[in-house]
Amino acid sequence: MRATRKNQRVGLLLGRARNVSAYPDIRDDWLGSGRVLRVELLLLFRDMGSVEDDTSLVERGLLEDERSKQYTGDGSVDFKGEPVLKQKTGNWRACPFILGNECCERLAYYGIAANLVTYLTTKLHQGNVAAATNVTTWQGTCYLTPLIGAVLADAYWGRYWTIAVFSTIYFLGMCTLTLSASVPALKPAECVGSFCPSATPAQYAVFFFGLYLIALGTGGIKPCVSSFGADQFDDTDPRERMKKGSFFNWFYFSINIGALVSSSLIVWIQENAGWGLGFGIPALFMGLAILFFFIGTPLYRFQKPGGSPITRMCQVVVASFHKRNLEVPVDSSLLYETPDKSSAIEGSRKLDHSDELKFLDKAAIVSDVESKRGDYSNSWRLCTVTQVEELKILIRMFPVWATGIVFSAVYAQMSTMFVEQGTLMDTSIGSFTIPPASLSSFDVISVIFWVPVYDRVIVPIARKFTGKERGFSELQRMGIGLFISVLCMSAAAILEIKRLQLARELDLVDKAVAVPLSIFWQIPQYFLLGAAEVCTFIGQLEFFYDQSPDAMRSLCSALSLLTTSLGNYLSSFILTLVTYFTTQGGHTGWIPDNLNEGHLDYFFWLLAGLSFLNLLVYTVCASRYKQKKAS
Repeated sequence: MRATRKNQRVGLLLGRARNVSAYPDIRDDWLGSGRVLRVELLLLFRDMGSVEDDTSLVERGLLEDERSKQYTGDGSVDFKGEPVLKQKTGNWRACPFILGNECCERLAYYGIAANLVTYLTTKLHQGNVAAATNVTTWQGTCYLTPLIGAVLADAYWGRYWTIAVFSTIYFLGMCTLTLSASVPALKPAECVGSFCPSATPAQYAVFFFGLYLIALGTGGIKPCVSSFGADQFDDTDPRERMKKGSFFNWFYFSINIGALVSSSLIVWIQENAGWGLGFGIPALFMGLAILFFFIGTPLYRFQKPGGSPITRMCQVVVASFHKRNLEVPVDSSLLYETPDKSSAIEGSRKLDHSDELKFLDKAAIVSDVESKRGDYSNSWRLCTVTQVEELKILIRMFPVWATGIVFSAVYAQMSTMFVEQGTLMDTSIGSFTIPPASLSSFDVISVIFWVPVYDRVIVPIARKFTGKERGFSELQRMGIGLFISVLCMSAAAILEIKRLQLARELDLVDKAVAVPLSIFWQIPQYFLLGAAEVCTFIGQLEFFYDQSPDAMRSLCSALSLLTTSLGNYLSSFILTLVTYFTTQGGHTGWIPDNLNEGHLDYFFWLLAGLSFLNLLVYTVCASRYKQKKAS
């Protein structure tokens, strides 16, 4: 009778324990109760001597379950390579160091980028088109080199050490650039009247060497920092997974805090206190960025590198070509996959088979020869389903990725044509002169405004209508941003029409002087660009992290940054074509050195039209995209 009552008590407690663990929403609220239940169960089992064997199994299971909930379930480890406790590492407790690092690094970057076109025209004495081309080419390189850092991070070093090594290179580049602007022998002499001496080859060499060291350094940091921050949230924990969406918003927020300081204070220092100091302060903040990053080391969660993703993709292509004559089985379960619970790729979950791009499935067909020998070790002849799906995911992402290039070309105008437009507008407020490049601070203010509004207001409202935990899907969010970019370029074109009209009315067309139109009329185009950023760039960060295979997240983050690189190159290419075709027959062209003689408005309308066509293509690509499915 007594044993029966104990059995009933055990059944009741087990039922309560299941209820506590089965529902994520109540599990955390009742975590203390869950532990009490487990303790009660263990005590009862110890008292029931008649079921000792079964009890020991259940006891071990309960203890294992309790232990597993204390550790992350995504395979992350601590700095020593040991499994990490959830309560002591990662999550928001590790993020301040990552966000602080990103804020300081972006302050350093924008401290150079925001006003670089002005330095090239006023100190190195380059023309408008040459300066704008140099800026966009350098910015394009800054977003091309992340491919190098991504491959090193995913394949060999891991994200932490890749950030550490490339941050050092970055800092050296900042110091070199500061010297080139400070030492008299390393910079050209000042203009005398209308005569401006050109920089010597040696002066150009030192300046561009420092500039492209920065481009290499940022290449190792950019694809890794956002992914490293997202790694601090356990994908297998529903509550942590939801926080990851907020992390990307606040990550972008920290970027723009750094950019705000650069586009306002640093730009003012450069134009009023000197370029040596104006480049030296960003170099100092880059040193602080490195310090912030290392301080947080004990709190970080680390994902192990899974081997070269490029090698794995090549293996799929080679294996599928080698087996091109074999038929893909109708039953996908016959395709090769490891029998283990975990994937054969270090640090990656298994991916479910998808029905598209079936020719790649041939790489996972087990041939008769392989079946007879029982040898499945040659990855150049036989790949797992997960490995095949990695390549499929990248191919599916490609159309969505490609549509980001035109948006990045629009974004590149903020540091080139928007600045040059502003130089021929009224930049004075009383006795105070506003540097045209500092107007980009309104883009930053827009981002700083929209990030918390989006995260705290728009997402909860949208969640009620869409049922999505993040309010809008990543693809929907990016589409909204592309639409806003059309409005941004239209606003810039309309302002330029008004500016040129004033230049004609006041007979200033032949004079490279500012028209009496306040530079603050540029605020709408900057504000619209900031709203577009919050939707498109943050949407890209989320999309390429969430949809990428686990062991290729740095690479996919680099691919999202590559759109910025190609966008800058596209901007340079469009500028070159526009200059070539509009200057035929001796015409001044759309973008002459004296913009009062040109038609910069036509250039802005051209980008608005390209953005609209890009939006239409994106809508088709996004509607056809199939989401990743991981085990």
